[in-house]
Parts: sequence; C-alpha cells; structure tokens
Amino acid sequence: MLLLVILNLILEKCGVDIIKTDESTILNIVEYLIEVAIIVVGFWYNNSFSEKALKAQEFLENLRKEEIYV
Repeated sequence: MLLLVILNLILEKCGVDIIKTDESTILNIVEYLIEVAIIVVGFWYNNSFSEKALKAQEFLENLRKEEIYV
C-alpha cells in the first residue's frame, strides 16, 4: 500500500493521472502473486533441473530398485 502511495505521489508531481484503486483490489493482486509464487516454488522443489540433481535422482531410483548396494 505504501508503494502505491509513493507511486501516486511521483505520478502526481509529473502531471500524470494518479492510480485509483481500492484496498480490496490491491489485496487480490497480492494474494494472486503469493499463490503464483507458492506454485513456482513447489514445482521447483519437486523437479530436478541441474545435472547434479538429475544424477542424484537417478542414484535414488537405483537404490529403490536395489540395483546399487551401499
């Protein structure tokens, strides 16, 4: 909310129309951003992207199949 106030002050000084929103709109936008962030983080942690992570995942799968004895 503070960022929106600061942005409106800057826009007003530049002669641009200020942003007119209500608090519920801002809360909805913040809620959607948090939901997207949670989805991205969940996807990131449940998938292997790096070469090291892919090798570790392959090793784990082999352990589960009991192909490798440590």
